[in-house]
Amino acid sequence: MPNVDQDLRKSTTQDDYTFHLFVRPKDPKIEQWEGSRSGTQAAIDVFNADESGDIKDIEKSLFRIIADASEVFTNASPSTSSASIFSRLFSSQSAAKSGGLSNLLDQAIVKPSKDILNGLKNIKSEAEIANMRIAGKASGRAFSEAMRQAWTKEKDLNAFLEYNFKRNGCDTSAYVPVVAGGKNASQIHYVRNDDVLIDGELVLADAGGEYGNYITDITRTWPVSGSFTAPQKDLYNAILATQRACISLCRANSFNSLDKIHEIAEKTLKDSLIQLGFDMSGNALETLFPHHLGHYIGLDVHDTPGQSRKKPLQVGQCVTVEPGLYIPNTDRWPAHFRGMGIRIEDSICVQEEHPLVLTMEAVKEVEDIEALRG
Repeated sequence: MPNVDQDLRKSTTQDDYTFHLFVRPKDPKIEQWEGSRSGTQAAIDVFNADESGDIKDIEKSLFRIIADASEVFTNASPSTSSASIFSRLFSSQSAAKSGGLSNLLDQAIVKPSKDILNGLKNIKSEAEIANMRIAGKASGRAFSEAMRQAWTKEKDLNAFLEYNFKRNGCDTSAYVPVVAGGKNASQIHYVRNDDVLIDGELVLADAGGEYGNYITDITRTWPVSGSFTAPQKDLYNAILATQRACISLCRANSFNSLDKIHEIAEKTLKDSLIQLGFDMSGNALETLFPHHLGHYIGLDVHDTPGQSRKKPLQVGQCVTVEPGLYIPNTDRWPAHFRGMGIRIEDSICVQEEHPLVLTMEAVKEVEDIEALRG
């Protein structure tokens, strides 16, 4: 819902809260062009707000709310680049217009809301996990369906995945996909998706669907031709073995954190690369594996920004496990691996004794990938 602000005010006399929801009011003329609006009454009737109002009047209402508050929890600040109305009210550009509000916030006891929100989002309920499993199942099937077919253009594979996420039951794509053929796979956030795909090279696809506002995050890498070359298979299996080992540790009774599992991934990959003839001295591993093994997921791809990855994983947390190797096309590396970029990623829900793989429908064993085009 665009142009919406919500605020919670705690009662000073009892453990109770008032939920304020500011929205765009109903307007038949505008709705004829832009579509229906919920309006201020639906904010109360449908979204269970205690009080609602026109988003255009938020400055006056916020003045009253903040003036009565002993503490204000927000992530908005004059340096915030967010496009939200609340952030803009307190930006330096708006200071002249909303000087009263800006000054009022300067005088208040202001605390960040990020840690509170992260705490609420950190542990997923059974209902949330069910939504993520639906997204993972639908998205995983789309990946396997994509691997059955021959592709000559990144944009066609991109369109196929996004269409089939929805066709299989997702509401939309969770984020802008990465569809990277050949050397493009070494650009970790490559989103141009407009190059050709060449037989003999690999294609890396990082994409996922969203269901009920919950996302899934998958990466698969497979040969454009349908069959791995020997060097491609060797490097791929090194990454797959690392991923399997790391996924097995995503359980509460292993007492591992994401950082600790990342360290295990680094050691496992380094040992495998040495066996494949790589010189792993100096900064080799940082060059070949430049990103973290995983991150927290849920309502967003990076669900709880700023949350520590040093704490042991807990039941109900959802994370990604995504080891990858990206081999520069330089003389330092074995010639038959140069230019390859391979990443394998699944979405995982932490349980007490074993991990729940939310994206298991996406094929990833070498034999299974090749059999899809057999």
